[in-house]
Amino acid sequence: MLSRAVQFLLQRYWRFSRGLTMGAQGIVRDRAGRVLLVRHGYRPGWHFPGGGVERGESVRTALARELEEEAGVIAKEPATFHGLFTNFEAFPGDHIAVFVLDAWRQPKVPEPNAEIREVAFFSPNDLPLDVSPATARRLAELRGEQPVSEEW
Repeated sequence: MLSRAVQFLLQRYWRFSRGLTMGAQGIVRDRAGRVLLVRHGYRPGWHFPGGGVERGESVRTALARELEEEAGVIAKEPATFHGLFTNFEAFPGDHIAVFVLDAWRQPKVPEPNAEIREVAFFSPNDLPLDVSPATARRLAELRGEQPVSEEW
C-alpha cells in the first residue's frame, strides 16, 4: 500500500510533468442492474474500475485496459459516454471520463493484489457504506435522481 506521503509526491510529480491529467472509469452493469465496484489497496472505499490515460493512449483504450486489468472485464461493444468530470480536489487539471458498459464478458476475475483488493457487484440501491461519494453521485445521475454534474 502506498503511503500518503509517497502518493502526495507522485501526484506532485505528475502535476509538474503534465499540465492536465485524464482518467477513465467504467460503470459496468450486469443483467440484474448491479454495478461492478472495486476496492483499492491504496485508498479507502469502493469505486468504479478505471485509471489514468497514458501518453499516446485514447480514453477508450485506457478504459478497456483498466477494466481488463482491474476486473477482468472485456467489452463486447463500445461503452456509452456518461460525462466528463473535473477532479480538482485531487489536484488541479485532473479530469475523469466516465462510460457505461452493459455488454461485456468476464472470462476471469483477477486475483486480489496490492492495487485491487476486491471486485464485486452491488445493487445501486444497496451500495456498501464506504462507497466513494463520487461513485454514489454518478449512480444517482444515471437513475435520474440528480442532474449530471461537471465536478467529480
